[in-house]
This record gives sequence, structure tokens and C-alpha cells, in this order.
Amino acid sequence: MTALEPRDAEVAPEAPEASEAGEIPGEPAGPAGVLGRAHRALSIGIIAVVVLIAFEATAVGTAMPVAARELNGVSLYAFGFSSYFTTSLFAMVLSGQWADRRGPLAPLATGISAFGAGLLLSGTADAMWLFIVGRAVQGLGGGLVIVALYVVVSRAYPARLQPAILAAFAASWVVPSVVGPLVSGTVTEHLGWRWVFVGIPVLVVFPLAIALPAIRRMAAGPADPGAPVPAFDRRRIRLALGISLGAGLLQYAGQDLRWLSLLPAAVGGALLVPAVLGLLPRGTYVAARGLPSVVLLRGIAAGSFIAAESFVPLMLVTQRGLSPTMAGLSLAVGGATWAFGSWVQSRPRMEPYRERMVSGSMVLVAAAIATAPSVLIAAVPVWVVAVAWGVGCFGMGTVIASTSVLLLKLSAPEEAGANSAALQISDGLSNVMLLAIGGAVFAALGGGAVGHAAATPAAASHPAAFAAVFLPMAGVALAGAWVATRLRVRDA
Repeated sequence: MTALEPRDAEVAPEAPEASEAGEIPGEPAGPAGVLGRAHRALSIGIIAVVVLIAFEATAVGTAMPVAARELNGVSLYAFGFSSYFTTSLFAMVLSGQWADRRGPLAPLATGISAFGAGLLLSGTADAMWLFIVGRAVQGLGGGLVIVALYVVVSRAYPARLQPAILAAFAASWVVPSVVGPLVSGTVTEHLGWRWVFVGIPVLVVFPLAIALPAIRRMAAGPADPGAPVPAFDRRRIRLALGISLGAGLLQYAGQDLRWLSLLPAAVGGALLVPAVLGLLPRGTYVAARGLPSVVLLRGIAAGSFIAAESFVPLMLVTQRGLSPTMAGLSLAVGGATWAFGSWVQSRPRMEPYRERMVSGSMVLVAAAIATAPSVLIAAVPVWVVAVAWGVGCFGMGTVIASTSVLLLKLSAPEEAGANSAALQISDGLSNVMLLAIGGAVFAALGGGAVGHAAATPAAASHPAAFAAVFLPMAGVALAGAWVATRLRVRDA
């Protein structure tokens, strides 16, 4: 899963162009819903964008073990995921500033185009480093898109429709989660993994054609058209560049396990710490009540889950001998349960119990991550991973949706871009850091040798390398259960 999942919305900021009835001035009256005449084209367009991102995430995840093995880059496997998140950190801040000042149209169009270009670059790569560069270009596009979509939702939909459109985002993962691994695995096995990457950009045309005209009509321009447009905050842009470079250096140091790596690690930390403190809400790392804890929880949940999920297909292919198709399908049920969790949290009757619901969901996520490596024991059937991941995805659907809606509730319209960027920075930075830690431990314990498991499974088996990734991530997720108790500011 990616960060493009629903968020919980209760009373989020109302878009200036949307009436409480859910209609847009100048549009004919229609049913007061996300597919009513006032919002139909916009809803279909932005949902199509989410479907594209969802299909990419599930398809690429299935093809990744084969791509890394053929490019002799299994030891750099984590870079294939973390490079995406590293560059997206910079793009998220840029997109938030761009959307707050000029509207979400331009960052969204630019992001989708960069996303497609990155796929083409990775799909034509003849070396692992070039493949990783392509993933980094994808990250730039993904970072622009995710924040721009939040701004679209905050401006174009009234508060009461925001939970519905965000739940629709989650539902958009169901079909790609089932079809994506099957299509990707089949294409990988019969045509080659490259076709998975070069084929997806064709899907860019439909979202662009549907979404952009509707966004131009309903959510273009600054939040307050009458106010002067402020200049870009260059300090925040510099901090965003620092956070991206710092995360990349730490990731590099974690993979190159030599004494000399302490130098890039020190430089990375020096860049990262002040950048994080400047871009995230004050009190985030002490779990201050309200917005800081919302942002912190998002990072804990997304980072621990994505870091663990990234290694599931590789574990199943190299340790249990599954084909890429079957390894990908083991995670397919997660799309449906993720959407169900998002739907459950959006019910009005669940609102009084939100903190307890999110806290319990983080326990489910921790349990799922801890259960996954049990399949390293030959006697444990492989379907245990599918069941565990379905449970974990239900918890993630609840948590990701809830943090997103709470963020919109706590943000004024003119702050939606900046606060959405902070949420996504927490998400992306946690992904990078936890993938870096997991990748370093994986490499240190000989995980890079599993690329030869297909030929000599007994000699190349390194189950401890996988267990050392999953179990710490389960502990991080469990810590999120406590942070979830601090999402609301208590009444004085």
C-alpha cells in the first residue's frame, strides 16, 4: 500500500467553492453525494488517479524481486523502495507550497507526468543503479500527486462528503490489489519484468483527461483568490531538500557497512534533524496531543507496515519457492480489507470511539507484521501470510483514513497544503528510515545472498535476515497503539 489511502474526516475544512449541500456555484443541482452531478467528473477523475497509483504499487511490488535478481542488485533491494520515498519527501513540501499558492492543478499534472517518466526509466534500466534512479523520479511524481490530491479534497468537497471520497480512495485499491499481482506476475513470468514498468504509463492518459478539467473548474487557483499570492517559502524548500538528501545519505550509509560510511551517516543526520524539526509540527516527536500526534502516528503506521510489506514477496519467492504471481497474490486480500477498514471508520456511529478504534487497529498491524515471518518455518503454510496481511491491512485502512481526516479537520483551508505535506513527510520519512534500518540489518545478516536461492535454496537460505526485518517493525507498530490515545486535544 502507499500513502494514497483515505483519511478520516469528521468536520474537515470546507472548500470555499463548495456549498454545504455539496454543490458548486454555476453547476446544476444534483444528488448531494460524491457522484452527484456537482462532483461526478471530479470524483471519477481523482479516483482514477488513485487507481493508477494502486496498480503501480501492487504490480511493481510483485515484479521487484525478479528485477533485483536479474540486475544483480538483491543487496540493494531496499533501495528500490526507499529511493521512491526519499525523493517524494522533497516533492511533498514543494507540492504543498505550490498548491497553497497557485492551486493543485499544476502540481498534480506535473506529478503524474513525472510518475510515468520514472516508470519508463526503471523499465528500461540495464543496471540496478539506473533502476533506482527511475524509482527516484517516480517518487518526485508521487510526492507532488499525493499532496495535491489532499488539497483538491479540502477545497472541492464540503466537510460531510470528505469521509466518502476518502473512503472511495481506499476502495480504489481493491481491484488493483487483486488484479495487479496476477497481471504483474503473469507478465513477469512470460514477457519479463520490464513490461510491468513500461506498460503502466499508458494508464496515465485517462486520469489526466478526466481529472484535470474538473480540477481546473472546481479547485484551481489559490485558496483565497482575493488575497495577494505570497512567494514560495524558500526556507521550507531548503529544509525539504535537506530532509531528502539527509535521508538518502543515511540510507546509503546503512547499506554500505564500512567504517567510512560513518561520514555520510553523520552528514545525513546533520541535514535531517534540523529539517525534520522545521517541517513537522512542534511537539511531533514527543507525541503532543492533537495535530502533532496525528502526524507522528501516520509515520509510525506507514513506516512499519511498508518496510515489512516490501520484504514479503522477496521472502516468499526466495524462502518458500513461490512464483512472483503467487507471492503477489498472497497480499491481494489486503486491498479489500484495507478498504473495509476505511469504510468502518467513516461511519458516524464510530466517531465517539475513534481513539480506541485506532489504537486497537495498531495492535492488529503489529500482530500481522509479527506473524508474517512464521512462514520461514517450513511446517507453517504459506496462506498464513495472506490471512495475517488481510488483518493488518484492515487495521491500516482504519488508521490511515483516520489520520487523514483528522488532519483536514485540524487545518484551515489555506493551511491544507502545508499540513498535508507535513503528514506525508512523516509518512515518507518513516518509510525511508525504517527501510534503511531494515535493509542494513538484512544485508548485514547475509540477505543479499538470497538472490541465489532459486538455484541453491538450502545453502542460500537466510531466514534470520528476514526475521530481523519483521520483528522490530512489529515493535514500532505496537508503539503506535499508545500514540493513538493522544490524537484528540482534551477539553480544558
